[in-house]
Amino acid sequence: MVSLLAALLLSSTGCEITFGSEGETDGNLPDITGYPVVGTGQVTFFNNLTSIPEPASGEDFYGQNAHYPGNEPFYTDNGDGTVTDHITGLMWQQSFDQNGDGMVNYDDKLPLDAILDIPESVSTGGYTDWRVPTIKEMYSLILFSGRDISAYEGITTEDLTPFINDEVFEFAYGDTEAGERLIDMQCATINEYVSFETEQMVFGVNFADGRIKGYGTELAGQDKLFNYLLVRGNTTYGVNSFTDNGDGTITDHATGLMWMQDDNSEAILWKDALSYADTMVYAGYSNWRLPDAKELQSIVDYTRSPFTSNSAAIDPLFNCTEITNEAGQDDFPCYWSSTTHGNWTEFYDGSWGAYVSFGRAMGNMSEMTDDSFHGEFPLMENSSVDSNWIDVHGAGAQRSDPKAGDPSEYSEGHGPQGDAIRIYNYVRLVRYAN
Repeated sequence: MVSLLAALLLSSTGCEITFGSEGETDGNLPDITGYPVVGTGQVTFFNNLTSIPEPASGEDFYGQNAHYPGNEPFYTDNGDGTVTDHITGLMWQQSFDQNGDGMVNYDDKLPLDAILDIPESVSTGGYTDWRVPTIKEMYSLILFSGRDISAYEGITTEDLTPFINDEVFEFAYGDTEAGERLIDMQCATINEYVSFETEQMVFGVNFADGRIKGYGTELAGQDKLFNYLLVRGNTTYGVNSFTDNGDGTITDHATGLMWMQDDNSEAILWKDALSYADTMVYAGYSNWRLPDAKELQSIVDYTRSPFTSNSAAIDPLFNCTEITNEAGQDDFPCYWSSTTHGNWTEFYDGSWGAYVSFGRAMGNMSEMTDDSFHGEFPLMENSSVDSNWIDVHGAGAQRSDPKAGDPSEYSEGHGPQGDAIRIYNYVRLVRYAN
């Protein structure tokens, strides 16, 4: 039966929760419809560098993710290889051990086409209505209590914290014995990137580094292999229901969130984005805030992109400031979330903030080879090595960058994909609708 705690959490954000017979539907799933956004699990407060005591209203760094925990993740291990999420109404396979050999490793991975065919033959827990998740369903599992292992050079994983509840789900980092990096935990979804500027890419969640990226489905003429989990239940999850309120605000009745229709029209630092939200009075409301990463991702429209729809990856009811990107193209911004993207280092563990790209997620391809991309993004067949900036991860990617600093220090990009570093990002504010 759905607990009173879950019902209260959902009703507090205006999300719909209904009860079937004895509070459950067939298959031990809570009878939940709509799109209740699961909290990020982030309970630590950060400044531009590291963790800090809780700031008060009016102080620097007030209004960040830990001030607004949202719907606390609430799972049940069903004891049959499945996990029920009582917030979303979704049931998941529990283990990334897809071949049943008792280990989560490289042998559990499959090409995208094979993953899409898998649900026809799967009966985990005795259920036969499994499906490959959407990117919004898969992202519901991400937890920002995790710590990014980028640049981690150790061998042991005992002290690492993934971006998924590994006490409930059976998770493992990349299989180094098979030649992978520990960070190679890219989980495929059904959402392919709709742009034709790049080779075929599918959006996936990496629970080792805490990001959404578009990943190439081929590498050097070979199929790229992905991890995956199947899902069942709540087929309305991830489907928005927007209303233009006629006062510069938009309500999403699926999530119970109200959004500002316009952004702030300029790129600012993370600390300033928090202050902007804390002092905002608009449309008669004074409780605006910076959205957490999962709330912000909830309004991405993955059917749209700058190339295919000449728009940001968001419903046309919203207005997005136009920018010029690193390649000189007309484009749309990245938006700050209130969520800190923690990393594994003991010091400066909170120096990066999570954001979502509503335009192209750019990377510098100069002097890159296929080997530079570790299977994440393939070079275009007709690309030259000095073709420079292209959309490497897709509109709708969730990435992270320094909260402060000089962008000119990253003028050639950063990391294996030459990611564009966006220290200054735009802002779109949110509040609970009820």
